[in-house]
Amino acid sequence: MYNSGKIIIGLLVFVLAATFPIWYNAATGQSDEYKPDPKIVVDTGYCVAETNYMRKAHMDLLNDWRDRVVRDGERFVNVQGEVMEMSLTNTCMMKCHWNKEDFCDECHNYAEVSPYCWDCHLEPKEVE
Repeated sequence: MYNSGKIIIGLLVFVLAATFPIWYNAATGQSDEYKPDPKIVVDTGYCVAETNYMRKAHMDLLNDWRDRVVRDGERFVNVQGEVMEMSLTNTCMMKCHWNKEDFCDECHNYAEVSPYCWDCHLEPKEVE
């Protein structure tokens, strides 16, 4: 083989680049065992949906609510036998998860996502 040295070097570079996240996490002490611990405050005893669903797909629910409110003019939804307003700030943030820093930001920072909720909504004032 004429270029065996270059091929071997290229394969080594590829393997190092592909495994870099593993080595980086090992060197910095970060691990997959860390999970965010949002301070969940739910005064009503339940959320608008099951906890596991809300952890994984709350953004889908909020996008669905946004579309139904803005495009179809719907304002209320029946959840667990209760009629609730479809509103991020008036239902979720006002009644249950009022501390944005401890609740929303904890997980969003962990997942390194920047939701665009606050492009339209006012950030809630922290309640003491």
